[in-house]
Parts: sequence; C-alpha cells; structure tokens
Amino acid sequence: MRVRLIVMALATTFVALVTMSAAMLVYDLSTFQQNWIDDLTTQAEIVATVSAPAISFNDPVAARQNLALLRVRPQIRAGAIYSANGAMFAAYAQSSLETPVFPDRPGALGHDIKGGRMVVYHAIMENGERVGTVYLSARYRLLDRVNSYILILFGVMVGSLLMAALTATRLQEAITRPLAAVTGVAREVMQRRDFSLRVPGRSSGEIGTLVDAFNDMLAEIGRRANALQEANRTLEHEMTVRQCAERALLLADRRKDEFLATLAHELRNPLAPIRTGLDVMRLNPDDKAAGERARVIMERQLKQMVRLVDDLMDVSRINTGKLTIRHEQVELHAFIGDALEVARAYIEAQAHTLEVSLPEEKVYVLGDSTRLAQIVSNLLNNAAKYTGRGGRITLSASVADGQLSLSVRDNGIGIEPAMLGDIFEMFIQADSSLERTTAGLGVGLSLARRLVELHGGSIVAHSEGKGRGSEFVLTLPVMASAAGVAARSEPSPLAAGPYRILLADDNIDFVNAIGALLRTMGHTVQISHDGAQALAAAEAFTPDFAFLDIGLPHLNGYDLARALRRMPLLDKTVLVAVTGWGQQKDRQMAFDAGFQGHLVKPVSIEQILAILAGEQQGMKPAQGKGSARQLPP
Repeated sequence: MRVRLIVMALATTFVALVTMSAAMLVYDLSTFQQNWIDDLTTQAEIVATVSAPAISFNDPVAARQNLALLRVRPQIRAGAIYSANGAMFAAYAQSSLETPVFPDRPGALGHDIKGGRMVVYHAIMENGERVGTVYLSARYRLLDRVNSYILILFGVMVGSLLMAALTATRLQEAITRPLAAVTGVAREVMQRRDFSLRVPGRSSGEIGTLVDAFNDMLAEIGRRANALQEANRTLEHEMTVRQCAERALLLADRRKDEFLATLAHELRNPLAPIRTGLDVMRLNPDDKAAGERARVIMERQLKQMVRLVDDLMDVSRINTGKLTIRHEQVELHAFIGDALEVARAYIEAQAHTLEVSLPEEKVYVLGDSTRLAQIVSNLLNNAAKYTGRGGRITLSASVADGQLSLSVRDNGIGIEPAMLGDIFEMFIQADSSLERTTAGLGVGLSLARRLVELHGGSIVAHSEGKGRGSEFVLTLPVMASAAGVAARSEPSPLAAGPYRILLADDNIDFVNAIGALLRTMGHTVQISHDGAQALAAAEAFTPDFAFLDIGLPHLNGYDLARALRRMPLLDKTVLVAVTGWGQQKDRQMAFDAGFQGHLVKPVSIEQILAILAGEQQGMKPAQGKGSARQLPP
C-alpha cells in the first residue's frame, strides 16, 4: 500500500505536469511564431519605405544599400526588391558562404513558413501606387526553441516529481501505519484463531473508525465462535446424512451418463452399412440383386437402431444402471456376420488385413443377437483404432468344454502391463497421445465387458507390452442343442381390404411415403398434416382405419381421438396412435383417449399391414360411443 500511495501521488503529479507543460509549450510556440511574423513584417515595411524613392528614380545602388542595412539582423539570411513588373531590382545575402535562391517573381503578399525558413512579401507603395515588392527570407528556429523549452520543462518535471515523492513518502505513513497494524492483527487471528487480539493505539478520521470497527468485529466474532462450534457439531450429523444422499445421487447421475454414452456409441455403428446400402441403391438403381442385398442389410441395421432407441424409453434402467437383454438362441455365424458388417467399413478405411477363422459346424449361444454383434464389432473397431495403418487383425473362434472362445488379436500399439487391469473401465484408453487423434469416449471396451457379463460370459485382455499388439478373449457358454431354432418368416406384404384409411402426421415425408404404399395396395387414403384438418377430413371421409400422430399441431392426437369417438359415424373406426413416446403410461394414455392400437416410431409398413389384417398384438376395443369395429380376421 505504501508503494501504491506513492505511485498514485507521483502519477497525479506527473499527469498534472505533463498537461501544464503541453499547454505552456503550445502557448509559447504560438507566441514565438507570431513574434517572428510581426518582426519580419516590420523589417519588410521599413525596407519598403526607404526603398520607394530608389525604385522611382531607378537607383538600384541605393536599393542595395538599403537592403545592406539588414546585416544587423543575422537571422534574416536574404532579401530582394522587385520592380512593379516583377523583375528583380536589387538583392542581398547575409553571408557570402551561402548562395540564396531568390524567386524569379515575387509571390503573394504576406508570410509563409517552409523548409525551416520564414518568407515575407511586402508591397512598396509610392503616392498610393504599388511600385514594387520587398522579399525577406529568415531562418525560422522553431526546432531550437522547442528543444530548449522541452529541456527546461524536463528539468522542472524531474524536480517536481522528486519533491512529490518525498512529500508522499512522509504523508503515506499516516495512512499505512494503522492499516499495517490491522493487517498484522488479522493475520495473527487467522493463524492462531485467537479472537481476543486487538489493534493497539487510536487514530482519527476514517482510519480510526476502521480500527474501532475492526476491534468491535473481533469481539463479536469471539462471542459467536463458541456458538458456531456448537452449531457445527449439530450440523455434522446432518451433513453425514446429506453426504450419503449426495453420493447416491452422484452414483445415479454417473450411471445415467454412462448409459447415455453407451447408447450414443451404439447408435453410430449401424449407420455405416445403412449409408453404404443407400449408396448402392443410388449408384446401381438397375441392379436389383445388389439393391435387394442392400435392403436386407439396411433393414437389419435399422432394426438394431430401433432396438437401441427403445432402450432410451425405459427410464428405470438409468436408475438401476442395468441393461436388459433378450435371451434367444443365436447362431455364431449370424452375429459374427452382423458385427463384420458394422466394423468392415472402418477396417477397410484403415487398410488393415482382416483374417476370420470360425468353426464350420453351427454353434448356438443363448443371448441377444444385437448385443453379441455389438460386442464383437466393438472389439474389432478397438483393434482397428489402435493399430497403425495397414496392420493385421485376426478374429477366431473355438469351442471347448461347453464354452465358446472368441479372440480378436491385432499387431497394434499394445497395452502397458499396468493398464491391463483398468482397460475395461469407463473412459480409459490405451494411449493418451493416440486418444486425441482417434476420438471416442473410451466406452467401447467397458460396454463390451458389461454386455458379456449379462450373457453369463467373461472377457480378458492380453498384451506383451507397448508396441507388441494386444488380444481380447471373449468366453460364452454354448447351448447344448439347437432345438427350437426356427427360421424367421417375413410378415405378409398383403392385408385384407381394400379399406378407407386416414393418415394424420406432421412429418410430411413419412406420411406421404406410407400413403403412397397403401394406395399401391388398393386402399383409399386421406392424408392430413394437423389435428384440425384431420378432424374435418374424418367427418367427411368416414375412414375404416385412422393412424394418428400424437404431437399434431392445432389439435393433439389425444383430443383428436376423443373428438372422433364422439362422432356417431365413426364409432366403428379403428384408431391407432403413431408416436415416438413408447412407455407404458403413454400406451395407457392413448387407450384412455379412445385409441385401439399404439405404434412407436419408426413404424414400418409391415406393422400397419398387420393391423389392417387383424394380426397386431396389443389391440383393444375403443371406449367411446357405440361398439368398436371388430378387427378383420
């Protein structure tokens, strides 16, 4: 604070001195210039007065003698007299060492400053008539004047600042001494927790008020310290309870974040084959075989994505931290093929060599085909990610003692021995330097381990060290037999009919595409894009089936269904809700509003045809006026 007070005083003084010096310098230079102008003009006027007769009598010698009188003014370096017609009549130079340059003709009357010289032109008058012009050129020593003035101001400024520093040094003690005492006592109170300390001495003014207030504050704090200690003991118990609740909340929040990160990781994987299938259909529209293969792959991957989106609807899994899986008989080659579809594009993009070795006989495991494919694709993507371009990846499987052993080996960067125990933890990656270039959140291996454990299996990592590749071995129990495995049949593409069908959805692309497909099958279709429009269309159209979106503009699907149920002409219309909300409470809200069916987006044409054919499970009769239409057999 001492330094700051002194600096503040010096800064204030410096600003004041600079301002004053600048003002004085401007004023002095202005006065200096005006004095020069006045002086040189006066000299020119004198020369003009005494030289008028010489011009009248054409006496250049007399004119030169008049100009020679300027020798007593050394600042005037040159002078000249011009006749009335502008011709030089007489000239003068102060020193023979200098060769002045005289203008060929006189300029405008008045003064001018250029090139460090001041020039004056003055008229020579005789009997009210201009008979000539006087020209004077003087050295204008403005820079010398500025330098000398600045030197004087600098000396004055330095002296003033020294005096100000000495004065501020003495005066600041009156302020800093009591403040230093307050600071010292405050520091001792913090270190010793002794609130009986007081600042000694008394001061007047605001500083004295501050010292008294500080001492009073210490006294008050001392009185309250004991009360706070007692309150702290009471709060300790409450904090223990709060911390337990906070840990539970943090655990739930962490599990939610892990779950969302896992789903985000999974949702990206099916996009590559879907995009490839679209490219195949776009680039080879005439190749029906290639288009059919692409369609099959896209449908399979779309089912995987739909399954993953369904996981988001089950909020209870976020609270429990559990992922449920379906248990069905799955053939080894089937889920390995699905995994290769997901991972092959990335492996080929890295120019890796992939070797696959599987048992020729069929091997069945009990589990979720989508999850098993996700496990293997995660391991393959992990191997491709941490292997240098052009590496080698091997996928092999074998069966022994009722256990299926799957191995994914690479010749990549390997894993440090100290990392083998942590490699399956969330957000852990093998190489922090590589992490910045490969992206990803480090959830793939953690996801794989959790899914394997849900299937009753295990997964372990092996590596001989950095730069020597790695191997992940997955073990799953094998089913004793393949009994009960039946070929999956595709739903029938045809439904009974034809029917009058109302489609209401604000997703124009979706509803127009479904409507076009239904029209090609012979049905009569009416399409609406908002609730009010659908209500008016239904009254005039009297549909057999109405597929209604819940989130319709102007009139939502629930209110629209209630309004349709109040119409006597529509008491036999089958109402089906089509929505992105798929929890049980959403289904119940739809049934309470009068819907007989509930479809969760994305909806396929097969689901709609199943409803038209009366094959959709989970349908229930309407609750509105009249009897509900019986679904077609």
